[in-house]
Amino acid sequence: MSPVLPPFSQPITLLGGGEVDHETLAEALLLAPVIVAADGGANVAWAHGHSPEWVVGDLDSADRRKLADMPPERVLFVAEQETTDFEKCLRRLDAPFVLGLGFTGPRFDHSLSACNALARNPRSACLLLGRQDVIFHAPARLALDLDPGTRVSLFPMAEVTGRSDGLRWPIAGLTLAPGGRIGTSNEATGRVEMEFDSAGMLVILPRAALRAAIAALRPEWGDPAAPAGQAAARGG
Repeated sequence: MSPVLPPFSQPITLLGGGEVDHETLAEALLLAPVIVAADGGANVAWAHGHSPEWVVGDLDSADRRKLADMPPERVLFVAEQETTDFEKCLRRLDAPFVLGLGFTGPRFDHSLSACNALARNPRSACLLLGRQDVIFHAPARLALDLDPGTRVSLFPMAEVTGRSDGLRWPIAGLTLAPGGRIGTSNEATGRVEMEFDSAGMLVILPRAALRAAIAALRPEWGDPAAPAGQAAARGG
């Protein structure tokens, strides 16, 4: 049987082994206060003075001495090598939503791998948070409360068609696909509503739109205009 994690009542900050700055981590923890580390992400947590609640992965990167100090029941070894540690976590996490840090950045191959994992797990409410961007897989219907002029990039990981209201350049009648037409650098004219006919569309927004993105994916977890930390207070 595949190893499993218990369900979480609070949102998760999922740490990878890439670059994570203190400001981004602090913002994430206000909204998603439980830390889960994807293997080497445990090193990132410890470097920032935090202890992960769980460490998940093939455990070839996390500091073994510090792992040995953790309760063994909080270290989940997943031996298979068909997926990345990020995807190992996505497949096992059951939480209101997940903020993924340390999966995008200087290593472009790592960023592409993380985007591929989002596309392969479309039901996971995971938002990748970097210094400048928020990336998530779009559900079939999506409404985003954005200021006019906000960048809205659509990047298809499969052939996708759909419709939109509130985009400067509507997508109705277009087929978006990797290796074909894509939808980067579109722009909100105000509230954006989109529908997609199939899975595979990634939405990329400015980092400042994080709360709007969370509210779009999980309306019960916060008003995007609410003060930082309000959403986290709703955890169980």
